[in-house]
Amino acid sequence: MENEPLSQAENTYHFLLFVSGMSIRSVHAIENLRALCGTYLNGNYKLEIIDIGRHKEQARKHQIVAVPTLIKTRPNGRRIIIGDLSDTQKVVDLLGFNE
Repeated sequence: MENEPLSQAENTYHFLLFVSGMSIRSVHAIENLRALCGTYLNGNYKLEIIDIGRHKEQARKHQIVAVPTLIKTRPNGRRIIIGDLSDTQKVVDLLGFNE
């Protein structure tokens, strides 16, 4: 049915955050994303942090060329943001948190 609301699982945000160890930009990206999710998603998200130094195969699989890189896989399609996520309004708009 087209007009049925999404289930809780379908409505949960899923993120992959690719970082390079605990570099300053990586730490800022982690902190910024957690703060944004805490403010806008009220715990309704899953976050997987992937260190490209330890998981090179994941970086190749997702074609990561710069870090930090955030990939939102759900809901409403895939979005990719490169950087430390410090431009709060831009990140909120790109991820559709205000929709």
